[in-house]
Amino acid sequence: MDPTTHKKDDSLASPPSPPENSGNNVAEFTVSELSNAVKRALEDGFGHVRLRGEVSGYRGPHASGHCYFSLKDDKAKIDAVVWRGNWSRLKIKPEEGMEVIATGKISSFPGSSKYQIVIESLEPAGLGALMAQLEERKRRLTAEGLFADERKRKLPFLPRVVGIVTSPTGAVIRDMLHGFRERFPTRVIIWPVRVQGDGSAAEVAAAVRGFNALQPGGPIPRPDVLIVARGGGSLEDLWGFNDEMVVRAVAGSTIPVISAVGHETDWTLVDLAADARAPTPTKAAEWAVPKYSDLLDQTGKLGLRLGVAVRRLLEALRRDLRSAERGLPRAEDLAALPRQRLDHIAHRLDGALRTRVQRSHTRFLQIAGRLPTPRSLVVHQRQRMNATGLRLGRALFANTQAHHTRHVRIASRLHQRLLEARFARAADRLDGLARRARECLAKTASVRRARLERASGRLQPAPIRHRVERAGERLDTLARRVERAMAARISQHRNTLDGQAKLLASLGYHSVLARGFALVRNADGATVRSAHALSPGQALDIEFADGRVQVEAKAVTKSGDGAAATAKTAEKGPPASQKRPSKDQGSLF
Repeated sequence: MDPTTHKKDDSLASPPSPPENSGNNVAEFTVSELSNAVKRALEDGFGHVRLRGEVSGYRGPHASGHCYFSLKDDKAKIDAVVWRGNWSRLKIKPEEGMEVIATGKISSFPGSSKYQIVIESLEPAGLGALMAQLEERKRRLTAEGLFADERKRKLPFLPRVVGIVTSPTGAVIRDMLHGFRERFPTRVIIWPVRVQGDGSAAEVAAAVRGFNALQPGGPIPRPDVLIVARGGGSLEDLWGFNDEMVVRAVAGSTIPVISAVGHETDWTLVDLAADARAPTPTKAAEWAVPKYSDLLDQTGKLGLRLGVAVRRLLEALRRDLRSAERGLPRAEDLAALPRQRLDHIAHRLDGALRTRVQRSHTRFLQIAGRLPTPRSLVVHQRQRMNATGLRLGRALFANTQAHHTRHVRIASRLHQRLLEARFARAADRLDGLARRARECLAKTASVRRARLERASGRLQPAPIRHRVERAGERLDTLARRVERAMAARISQHRNTLDGQAKLLASLGYHSVLARGFALVRNADGATVRSAHALSPGQALDIEFADGRVQVEAKAVTKSGDGAAATAKTAEKGPPASQKRPSKDQGSLF
């Protein structure tokens, strides 16, 4: 066949007839035909491929919704495109410098004659790249202060409503509800979300914001505490809880949040942003509400302490009252000094009254003797003197009466019966308080006794025995499931191991040696792949399927000029029949 003859692909359109004076029969193609043929050849020849490389030139989605970037390694580079329909279904979004594994189809863009990969799924290239992305996101959010301890809030002591964000079909919610029933029955509101896969991060963030949007007193009660829960898993399974959207929603929540994602050894960025991080979902339920029996014990202890404190207070008041009563003076001692002063004043008042009357009478007589007056004047003066004496007597009598009344009033207030009445009223009041304290203590003891009887009624051996039997049946079921799972896992690993052994046997070089080939190594144990790497006199080790031979290279020539190397057998090598391979034997490498 003429080497210039070209056989056209069946997918190409029939080319136009060559000109008569062309001098050859080479078909002519338009640029569009050739580009479309190359595109179909690439798509039909490769189909789906998995490509590992580093993201380069990523600038985010285009205005059209498509995303364009490149994948590269240390030696090559390929364009990549993610169509708008596949962008929302990607497990992870590409970032500049991230090492990823892309799955898609190889195609070409006829407009620029460049081949590209159309990505359908994207995943991180191993745990190292994922951890690097996680650490970088953690560093950036820490710098913003989302993980600061100052943002942490104290959990409520006894929440009336608990909101849980988790999957409604998993074992996590059943364990948490069982924990609530065992510790403290409370109202639980579940916001069902997906906890793994595409869209799980958006659903969890929307659930946290939805709980915070509830108004107090509305048709749906607003939770006092939130729990974001999920079972254990790998880093890829928990990746949705490392999403920046979820972390910001938890950090911005006005309701305290408990993170219960994974087991104790697992951690996510949500654990750092939440107000508390529980090692397991069951432990989160225990942290959210107190234990009912502990509250009863604490209430009983506080009631006993209150009763003892009241009794001690009453006894102290009674002692203080008795001490004050002993310190008060007697009623006779209190009234003795005022009575003595009253008697002294009354005695002085009588003497002063007589002295004043005598002086007034003497002065009157003196005035009457010095003034010679007619009889009418004398009579008038006598009347005035009598009137003055009468007014003075009345004033003295009124003053004496007032002093006497005051004395009687003071004496009545300082009577011993009044103090005894006050002491009696205080004693009655003290007896009333003691009686009320005894009644209150008896009522409290009655309530405690009733609660104790109800609790003892609930602690009958039959329910406990029934619960123990149910737990034993559940334990047996779990044990059988563990045995079946272990047997299935061992069988799976055994099949995998057998497959790897068969693959090793088919791909290992020993099977190649068994077909008549040989492996040549130098004195250092390195494989010799070319005759140019040898020098005359160099010691060699040739491995066959049934043993090894130590030889020495005598001369080295090119493969086109004769033998690649001439070797002589070492003194301790195998027989000559085992040293020399057939002349028709090809090279292993």
